[in-house]
Order: sequence, then structure tokens, then C-alpha cells
Amino acid sequence: MAKRDYYEVLGVARDADEKEIKSAFRKMAKEYHPDRNQGDEKAEQKFKEVNEAYEVLKDQQKRAAYDQFGHSAFEAGGFGGGGGAGFDSDFGASMSDIFDDLFGDFMGGGGPRRQKPRSSQERGSDLRYNMEISLVDAFTGKTAEISVPSSIHCESCNGTGAKKGTSPTVCSVCGGLGKVRASQGFFTIERTCSHCHGRGEVISDPCPDCSGTGRITKERVLSVNIPAGVEDGTRIRLAGEGEAGLRGGPSGDLYIFLTIAPHEIFSRDGADIFCQVPISMITASLGGQIEVPTVNGERTRMKIPEGTDTAKQFRLKSKGMPVLRSKSMGDMYVQVEVETPKNLSRRQKDLLKDFEKASNDDTNPESAGFFKRAKDFFDKSSS
Repeated sequence: MAKRDYYEVLGVARDADEKEIKSAFRKMAKEYHPDRNQGDEKAEQKFKEVNEAYEVLKDQQKRAAYDQFGHSAFEAGGFGGGGGAGFDSDFGASMSDIFDDLFGDFMGGGGPRRQKPRSSQERGSDLRYNMEISLVDAFTGKTAEISVPSSIHCESCNGTGAKKGTSPTVCSVCGGLGKVRASQGFFTIERTCSHCHGRGEVISDPCPDCSGTGRITKERVLSVNIPAGVEDGTRIRLAGEGEAGLRGGPSGDLYIFLTIAPHEIFSRDGADIFCQVPISMITASLGGQIEVPTVNGERTRMKIPEGTDTAKQFRLKSKGMPVLRSKSMGDMYVQVEVETPKNLSRRQKDLLKDFEKASNDDTNPESAGFFKRAKDFFDKSSS
């Protein structure tokens, strides 16, 4: 079967320039590539035909010979010693040149991919530090010192990992890329360089203090600014205070996670403070004033109205927590709990009995109302 004209195979004019030929080849190579057409023998044949045409037309000397003599230029005894132009010793290099573009499109890259040299420097890991502070510290804010064991740059080698007076050298196997390529048929396989382990550099004489890592472990004391109004679970980031990077690489960050310790008097919900305050039965009945503590360590007077029930809640405006990074303040809510008298003397018991005898439905309206409803319920049930 006669071979098709190479220009016709690629769908280009005979005066097409190198750019047009290469563009046409990439388009058709992707269309007929075996990975896209598994089990399709026609597509595989087309792929070979496209490669053969491109192998000739991309080379100026071969193209000139083809323009003058046609396919006979590559028959036995012809141009280049024969053997067919499609799969000569140059083909692997040709496919390697377009491999990144071709498979970059297959994988959604949408453009050329070029291998960049990999730096031997590696960023250090981020560190976490858990800190517990009091509610008062969260109210006022504070500056705290913490001790953090972590890796720091080795001073002996300035973080390079190489012995003082020496330097890392470019890996002779991968040329500093950190990866090596090997051609297998139509494909190019890329692997991490086993000589430098992907770093692109080799340290022949490592620093004795850090064993070539460029960092050593040391305990550091750091100052942490805790702003007023922080809440439980707040995270504070100290940039660059994490673990040192390998071989002079940038340090990671330190993240401080705050926990607010429970308080013996106050509880918190956002910027609001809650407090339960016991009051006597007399104060609840007759009313009066009480002093309650606030989270800033002061006291404030609060009026109790006559006839206050237990669990009644009172709001003290702007007596709560500061709002983080704001001038606003939360509120304080005081819930009173009426305390039942205990350990009464005979005299006190007698007074309470006299009080009970003098009481009526107006004195205890809730009790009177409940028992009236209960009596009505039983009367209806028995009728």
C-alpha cells in the first residue's frame, strides 16, 4: 500500500513553516494517542503515520530531501541510510521534547510544562503549643513567656548542612533538577533522583554539629502577646517561630491554642458574663441592695425589687468581657437564687410559724393559684 503524502497526513500546506507543522502534529498526536484510543488499531496506525510524517518534516535536511525525491529519499540506499523515517534513533528525543505539552493537556494543564530545578531547602514544620489562661487574663490581656523546644538553624554551617568552609555541590546525576528521565518506547518516565533524593544538591562533607540537616534542637523562650477579649480556642500565630527549615530553608510557624480555665464564680458565653448570686428570703421578700463582684475585680451595687422570685435574672450593662479587637463590652447577667433558711433556732422557728399563721393567698399568690387549680382538677376527675 502506497504511503500518503506527509503534508497530507499532517494536514498542512507544502510551504508551512516549522511552527505550523509542530502545531498540527501535536493536535493529531493527541487525537490518535493510544492512551485515548485503547484497543483501536486504526488510531494506533494513524498515530504511527503522524509520527513518521512529523519526524521527516520537522528536520530541514530530511524535509528538503522529501520535497525533492518523495518517499524514495528514505528507502534503502537513500537519504540517511534508509530504514524508514518514522522511528529512527532520533525519535525518542523528539517525543521527549513534546511530552510535557502533550500530557499536560491530557491532565488538564492547558499549556507547556517545564521542569524547574528543585531547591535543596525545605520549609520547616509548623508547631502547636497549648496554653491555658485564666478568665481574668482573658479580660485584661497579658504578655506571657513560653518555653518551646524546637529545631533552629545550625550556627556552625549557617543552616546549609555542609561543614564550615565547604558548600553543597550540584548533583552530577540529575544536574540539580532533583529528577531524572528515562525513555521507554514512546514514553518518558520521570523519577526522583536516587543520588540526591530529589534535592538537586549533594553534601559530600556534612556539618558535624547538625549531621548535614542544617538544624539542631534547642529550647527557646518566646514572648506571646495575648489580647484582651480572647475566647476559648483562640489561635495565635507566630510567623517564622516554628521548626527551622532543612539546609537553610524558611522556618515554619508556631500556633498557640488558648484554653480559658473555668472560674469559681463566673461563666462566660461570648462577651457576656453570667453569675449566680444567693440572696436571703428576707431580701427577696422585702427588697434591698446587694453587692456583686465583677470580672475586672471590682464590686458593683445592685437593687433587688420587693417580691423577687428565685432564678430572676438582672442585666448589668457593659460589665462583661471586652470584645476582641473592639472597644465594645459585653454585659453581665446576675441570676439570684433565694436561699431557704437552715439551722433555725427555736425563736426563729416560732417567728416563722407566726408568719405562716398571718399569711393568706395574697401573701403567697403562686402557691394559692396552684392549689386552686389542683383542687379544680380533682373535683372534675371525681365527678
